[in-house]
Amino acid sequence: MAEQIFVGGGGIDYAEQQGLTLKYANRHGLVAGATGTGKTVTLQILAEGFSAKGVPVFLSDVKGDLSGLSKPGSADSKLHDAFTKRADTIGFQDFAYSAVPVTFWDLYGEKGHPVRTTVAEMGPLLLARLLDLSEAQEGILNIAFRVADEDGLPLLDLKDLQALLVWIGENRDKLSLRYGNVSVSSIGAIQRRLLVLENQGGTKLFGEPALELSDLMRCDASGRGLVNILASDKLMAAPGLYATFLLWLLSELFEELPEVGDPDKPKLVFFFDEAHLLFDGAPKALVDKVEQVARLIRSKGVGVYFVTQSPADIPEDILGQLGNRIQHALRAFTARDQKNLRLAAETYRSNPRFSTEQAIREVGVGEAVTSMLMDKGVPGVVERTLIRPPGSQLGPISDSERREILAASDMAGKYDTTLDRKSAFEMLAARSEKAAQAAEEAEQEAEEAEPAVREYNAGRRYSGTRVTRSTSRRSSGDTFGSAMTEAVIKELKGTTGRRIVRGILGGLFRGR
Repeated sequence: MAEQIFVGGGGIDYAEQQGLTLKYANRHGLVAGATGTGKTVTLQILAEGFSAKGVPVFLSDVKGDLSGLSKPGSADSKLHDAFTKRADTIGFQDFAYSAVPVTFWDLYGEKGHPVRTTVAEMGPLLLARLLDLSEAQEGILNIAFRVADEDGLPLLDLKDLQALLVWIGENRDKLSLRYGNVSVSSIGAIQRRLLVLENQGGTKLFGEPALELSDLMRCDASGRGLVNILASDKLMAAPGLYATFLLWLLSELFEELPEVGDPDKPKLVFFFDEAHLLFDGAPKALVDKVEQVARLIRSKGVGVYFVTQSPADIPEDILGQLGNRIQHALRAFTARDQKNLRLAAETYRSNPRFSTEQAIREVGVGEAVTSMLMDKGVPGVVERTLIRPPGSQLGPISDSERREILAASDMAGKYDTTLDRKSAFEMLAARSEKAAQAAEEAEQEAEEAEPAVREYNAGRRYSGTRVTRSTSRRSSGDTFGSAMTEAVIKELKGTTGRRIVRGILGGLFRGR
């Protein structure tokens, strides 16, 4: 029998055993249910199961509860008796309290190791989504990335992008000849959105050293997969930033990992909590690309699991790719809720022993309606399942315990100090300074030459026509304009001669 992660079971009216087959774990999954029905505990036991099988995990800790994975549960817990009783009921003979190896990450660098990317690596498509730009504004952003790519202007942090947008605004007339209309109002709108992003703490996301994907795909000395926990309680105050970061990370995995076909177990399992935020207000073009990534990343050995309140939160084309499903209770108080409940029930392979729709409505806390992929990837018959108890602590750990784990982590010190190497901001500043200096020198030369020019022009030579005065002197404005024209021509020629390759979601191929 193929190796499985034990999920749960039950008695006479429940499935005897329900397990997630590792061989099909990279065919994605769904964990859904109303608030308070047990989604977090299900996420916790799945992370434990994957880690025990040597599969690294990445998940976001929206409420702060999942930090308990780093600490074993206790027999002194008030839930101990209920846990042991449930373990006996479902035949979970290996139940024991134990922790899993974790690495804490935090975009703000407060509750975990800092996690960053560069503006160039995120790319214009995801950045436009993050800034909620219009089509015209997104066009300007694409121009900015094209100019940066062609002239070797590294876009590492937000100040690099802001400086480049200023330069584009100053040279919009000449750039418009090649790229189309460059509107000052659109540039101004982008700059305002960047300011809002700064106020939300977005500057923490962009910079160096950038996150290395290999640091998310590690095992400890005993072979257990490391569980990477992104502290997201504060990040959820900026849902656009949260969603865009996770989409960027998914796209990086897709672009960087090699094809592995159908491995015996995933190379990484990725959990999207609050998955509806990924698609709320997203343009169709982006949703289509996410669907494409979800469909193809399976062959890279990555399993993607969406965690949300209702399956209706997930676009149908993506929902159809989620083979492993754990559905907690859905509450149907409105007509729309009832419709979503019926639609959710219809996506399962029916079981003659009970009504799927009724079961989804009636299962209690810690219970679920489950369907896992079986042999040859065929969806299993829907079953009512008691979810197994977790071996790690329910609820968060203390701040002091978190600090101890961070200090002992292999990642300690690697990402803590921000690097600020020479990039677009410094290069454009030097270019402007050089142009201003050249204009000043030209003006000074013209002033020094004026007496001689006047004396020469005062003379007259007979040629049958009136001699005009010399107009050899150029104004400072003409000199500066000529210098800028030369700079623009140099930009448009693509002086670096490099071909920049971007991925399916617009991100830069790192190291290429």
